Amino acid sequence: MVDKLKRSLEGLEQPICPNCHIEMRWTRSTLLRSTTIAHLFHCPNCHRTSETKSTIKATGVPPEKLSLPFRKQAA
Repeated sequence: MVDKLKRSLEGLEQPICPNCHIEMRWTRSTLLRSTTIAHLFHCPNCHRTSETKSTIKATGVPPEKLSLPFRKQAA
């Protein structure tokens, strides 16, 4: 889950506050669905908040790349 949040922040631009015309600061990100993340920003000057949503590609791990248990009896 942390990897999804990190990847979603890579291409994200900070929004401009419509009241103060300065860049807003990132506050937090929340995973809404498996491919949708909501980012919350706030203005340090007027304390207005803004939310942007980003989508990420779902990455799957092929079965041959999954790890096996150390002992076969454990499985």
